Amino acid sequence: MAELSSASGVPVATIKYYLREGLLPPGERTSPNQARYGEEHVRRLKMVRALLDVGGLSIAGVREVLAAIDDRTSTHSVLGIAQHGLPAPKPRVDDESRAWAMSLIEKIGEERGWDVKSDDVVVESLVGTLCVYAELNRTDLLARISDYAELAEGLAEVDLGMLSALPTTESIVEGAVIGTVLGDALFTALRRLGHQNASARRFRR
Repeated sequence: MAELSSASGVPVATIKYYLREGLLPPGERTSPNQARYGEEHVRRLKMVRALLDVGGLSIAGVREVLAAIDDRTSTHSVLGIAQHGLPAPKPRVDDESRAWAMSLIEKIGEERGWDVKSDDVVVESLVGTLCVYAELNRTDLLARISDYAELAEGLAEVDLGMLSALPTTESIVEGAVIGTVLGDALFTALRRLGHQNASARRFRR
């Protein structure tokens, strides 16, 4: 286990905790107090750390993702499980506001051929965001939501195009989680940089 800790960078105590929680399969027992661990254990530890530390998933959420991988669930389904485990804001909205936001989201779904489910955690987060826009009376932004959706779909195609080149479901899931969390930060920074330069061109006198 000390060698596994050295190879993965994960402390021995943490590895033991992951073993107890079922996040890491046991090693091959070589004696009552010794077990042999292989490269697959190193990869699994890196996956667990990515899901917990970068993705912010709970232990239960990580266990669900790993179970889906081990059960040979389709890559699409595994990515969905991982995506739904990522933290997402869920503002409280009243029924009337929710119905209005859902009608707008469903319209976008029809335009782009997206499968939109009202109980999806990502949809729920979008409902809250749209309601905040409405409360601030930013109808100008809401009027361009189709443009935002088109840009988002293009970005998703870029993301998944890169992921599809990865060799295993484990690496695809790890890449998706890291790509989503860090990719959001990357895109936010690039967008703000774009704002700075667009503002200079449009409004500087």
